[in-house]
Amino acid sequence: MEQLLKQIEGYKKDITSFSATDDKQVEEFRIKYLGTKGIVKAIMSEMKNVAPEKKKEAGQLLNEFKQCVEARFAELKEATSNTEHQTSNIDLSLPGDELPLGSRHPVTLMRNRIVSIFQRLGFAVAEGPEIEDDWHNFGALNLPEHHPARDMQDTFYIQQNPDWVLRTHTSSVQIREMEKGKLPIRMLMPGRVYRNETVSARSHCFFHQVEGLYIDENVSFADLKQTLYFFVKEMYGKEVKVRFRPSYFPFTEPSAEMDVTCFICGGGGCNICKKTGWVEILGCGMVHPNVLSNCGIDPNKYTGFAFGMGIERPAMLKYGVNDLRLFSENDVRFLRQFTSAI
Repeated sequence: MEQLLKQIEGYKKDITSFSATDDKQVEEFRIKYLGTKGIVKAIMSEMKNVAPEKKKEAGQLLNEFKQCVEARFAELKEATSNTEHQTSNIDLSLPGDELPLGSRHPVTLMRNRIVSIFQRLGFAVAEGPEIEDDWHNFGALNLPEHHPARDMQDTFYIQQNPDWVLRTHTSSVQIREMEKGKLPIRMLMPGRVYRNETVSARSHCFFHQVEGLYIDENVSFADLKQTLYFFVKEMYGKEVKVRFRPSYFPFTEPSAEMDVTCFICGGGGCNICKKTGWVEILGCGMVHPNVLSNCGIDPNKYTGFAFGMGIERPAMLKYGVNDLRLFSENDVRFLRQFTSAI
């Protein structure tokens, strides 16, 4: 017991006289006294040699010694921290380091631009769920069960309940707006959609759409064409060439697709326009009377038009991107190019 006391007293003198000027010396102190092979642990192991009647007294002494070492370690650590702070060459009057400027995703930039153009024509924005029931995604849009046009959609069905799908278009939001019965309707429906397609430079299994719907009395196909002419001129410039082609959609009649000059190749032909010089950017048409009836709207009193476009393809044309997959790869080198486009 006496030998243990002498050891502790000697170590206490060393601890008190120990000084440190930097973190390295403080760490040396910690390792020497508090490390796994340090002095404190070595002295603690001496308890096995203390007589049973002296163990309580020895235990108190050892605990006091350990607390003394820990307190001294804390003092040294705080002292060196304050010293380094006082002697550091920091000029607090200097401005902070410039942070890199972030950017919005090019798809978001294009979505915002499309929405802003149509908002000038009085269109408001509506959104809906990405997981949709069969009625809103198909049935109400004049696509009854077993209709062959359903095969055109390449749908992702929910395994637990096949009556629910990942929406194949934002037309389901059009149905939800028409079901509200608040006429007239002049709405835009932007959002993400899903189709079971092969991923390539021109297509993806998920992409983004903006659809528009205008329903009122005496709405004509001429109103549709003038609305879309305005959009294209505002988006791509006054010199862009446009053409309409007859098409088929179950939920519109008559139906058309609209093409614009391919800006990637200037009309010369490339992989984006399939060597034609034209790129289809949207489908459109007059809302089918069956769709109006399905939503509780009188087709004898009201007419309307609808249109829908992917956002990625106009973005490819606008920014000269030749591979649609770049939009979803999150390559910072690609995304950083759009910092100035905000």
